[in-house]
Amino acid sequence: MAEKTRTVRTIAVNKTAFFHYAIVETLEAGIELLGSEVKSVKEGGISLKESFAEIKNGEAFLLNCHISPYEPANRFNHDPIRPKRLLLHRREIKRLTGKIKEKGLTLVPTKVVVNEKGRIKLEVSLAKGKKAYEKKEALKERDRNRELRAVLKHARR
Repeated sequence: MAEKTRTVRTIAVNKTAFFHYAIVETLEAGIELLGSEVKSVKEGGISLKESFAEIKNGEAFLLNCHISPYEPANRFNHDPIRPKRLLLHRREIKRLTGKIKEKGLTLVPTKVVVNEKGRIKLEVSLAKGKKAYEKKEALKERDRNRELRAVLKHARR
């Protein structure tokens, strides 16, 4: 029998996080989900756009993350914006708490993936907020790159 080879599959990416924040460090965390949430996430029904992570009472939580209801779950469905607990080791939470308090960093969810074992993982990043002029510079750089690609594409023809 041939074995199925699974790969890491990206479900959602928080593009706004990369625009508003300078990413300092990333780590992978599990998410405590209900059954209907797992089904919905694997179908791509998750949005990280307005979400953020927070540490309360020694536990990490994902807040404002929208997981759309799973239609076949009927009345046993979940609340789309309920807080979800992040599964991290105690020492990781203590280290993150220290960095957040000391350096003024924030925890931002950047990516949701399904790993080789079929488990849903969240990539959480320590990030520092960008200033307005840094955001403007990023937009200018993106426009310059777009124009350069257009010129190169036209020159190849």
